[in-house]
This record gives sequence, C-alpha cells and structure tokens, in this order.
Amino acid sequence: MRVGSFVLAAQFPGQGQGEALHRAVRTTEVAEEAGLDAVWLAEHHFVPYGVCPSATTLAALLLGRTRRIRVGTAVSVLPTQHPVTVGEQAALLHVTSGGRFSLGVGRGGPWVDLEVFGSGLEAYESGFTESLDLLLRWLREPRVAADGERFAFREVAVVPRPDELLSGPEAPEVLVACTSPASVRTAAERGVPMLLGMHVGDEEKADMVGLWRRCARAAGHPPEDVAAAGHVSAGVAQVGDRRSDAAETLMKAMPGWLKQGLDAHVTVDGRLRRMRDPAAYTELLCGLHPVGTPRQCADRLAATAERTGITRFALLMEGSGDLTATEENVRRMGSDVLPRLPAH
Repeated sequence: MRVGSFVLAAQFPGQGQGEALHRAVRTTEVAEEAGLDAVWLAEHHFVPYGVCPSATTLAALLLGRTRRIRVGTAVSVLPTQHPVTVGEQAALLHVTSGGRFSLGVGRGGPWVDLEVFGSGLEAYESGFTESLDLLLRWLREPRVAADGERFAFREVAVVPRPDELLSGPEAPEVLVACTSPASVRTAAERGVPMLLGMHVGDEEKADMVGLWRRCARAAGHPPEDVAAAGHVSAGVAQVGDRRSDAAETLMKAMPGWLKQGLDAHVTVDGRLRRMRDPAAYTELLCGLHPVGTPRQCADRLAATAERTGITRFALLMEGSGDLTATEENVRRMGSDVLPRLPAH
C-alpha cells in the first residue's frame, strides 16, 4: 500500500497566496521526511480553492527539492493546454528526475479558464480524447505528426525522448482523472490507470474499477496489465488522538475554505453551477476517509483497499489550513499510520 499527500495549495480565509504556496512546498518536504510515497499536485486558475496554476512547474521545483519521493500532477488540465507542451514537460521531468514524475491529466470544468486561454468550450466538451491520444503518442513514439480536428502538424521529433532515461521506466506514468462512466471507458481503452476523486465513497470507486477492468479487457489489454493497474484514490486525512478531535479540526477550517474557493468558480458560458454545502461536504469527507486516531485511519485505508482493489492513495493533509498543524499531520501519518498498514 502506497500513501501520498494530495497538495491543493489551498488558500484559507485570511491567508495570502504566498502562504498557501509555502505550505505546499513544506508539505512535500515533510512528506519525504515522513516516508510517504508521493505528493500529488492540483492545478487551478483564478480561484483561492487552490493557488497553483501550473502543477508541472511546481512539480519541477519539488523534484529539485527532494531525492526519493514521487511527484505527480492531480491534475494537469488538458483542455487549456497544448498536449505536446504537456508531453514535453512530462518527458523533461521524467528524465531529469530519474523517473520520479507521474502525470495525471483531466478535463477540468466548464470554467472561464477556457475563455482566458483561448481553447473554448468545445475543448472541454468534446476535445479531451484527441488531446489525450496525442499526449500518449508523444510519450511513446520517437516522432509524431497530427491530423485531428483540433491539432494538425507535420511530423516532428520528440525531444527529449522519455526513453533517454538511463535506468527505470521508458515513459512517465500517466493517469486520467475519472468522474463518469465515459471517462472510465476512455482511460480503460487506453490502458491508463485512474485518479478517483475524494467526493465519492468506496462503493462507487469499486464500481468504477470494475468498469475499467471490463473495458480494458474488451480493448485487448493483457490480463496481467489489467490486474496491476495502479489506480489512485484521493481523499482527506487527519490524524488525532481521538476521532472527535480530528473531525473538529477539519470542521472548523474546511467549510470556510470550501465556500470561498468554490464560490469563486465562474463558468465560461454563464451556466449555473450548484455548489455543495461546505459544512455538509466537510462532514461527508470526514465520514468517507481516514479521519481519526492512527488505528482508525489505518483501518479506514485498509478497508478502502479491500473494497476497491486500490492500494495507492492521495490524501489531503492540509485541511486544518495551518502550516504547523499540517506538518504534524503529515508526520503522524508517516510515524503512526503507515506502520499499521498491511504490506507497506
């Protein structure tokens, strides 16, 4: 079982953006010290929900600050970027980090980002598959040309090539954020593992894993590859001496951040988006994920792994909004929870 930290660089009420980014960097440094497997970096634009606008840029910094821990994006939003640009960045980080970089990609949302970056609503609604396929070809082939609806160009050389890594995997790991049966099928047909969100519980995640496996087998992927797919489950984690203490920490801080952050999202076409009630959502997350004593956290993770078959986790550990408390939470995850997990 592999446990990582999901780093949103969340800007809590009353905090500056620099404070949120500093906490993101420190979370990664402490996660490596604590023995966690990975950090997963979120990407958002124009909202305090998360103030990192480029997950690959922050990943480059953190790969340079660390020596062992894996650094991944969760996610780099494809509709607002050229897939070749994303592929070049991924290959560069893969080669220069010795294979410690993972690239998670997703559709994002129908936000004003699509207007600002000039990609338009169509890139979100129908262009993701074309972008994903071009990205995967860029990471797997020495030369690439394109003749699609959104991207068309003559054949060019892939530089740097991911297989120039002196030892280790030939290409960076790629994962796809999945929130619907359609996105599950898209990932499965390409044999790409999933990133599953914190807003869904074990039963729904188990159903998505089951659908992925059926679709991957139907697409002709080898049974051993289907069985070994390294899906990642996102969640929230807060370690306390008592479950009530851990839950109270999150209930005090997260609703204010969620309201401020979610309310700031603006749709590109003026459509109405109903946001979750912040307090109810925080309470839901406390019930779905490892929030409680070290034993309760370990049992929760083990139960999720047993029910879903997923053994990799990206856990938001900055839910207190406080740097010192976040560092302590990460350290307790490493010292008090990881040793209680099976086969860690």
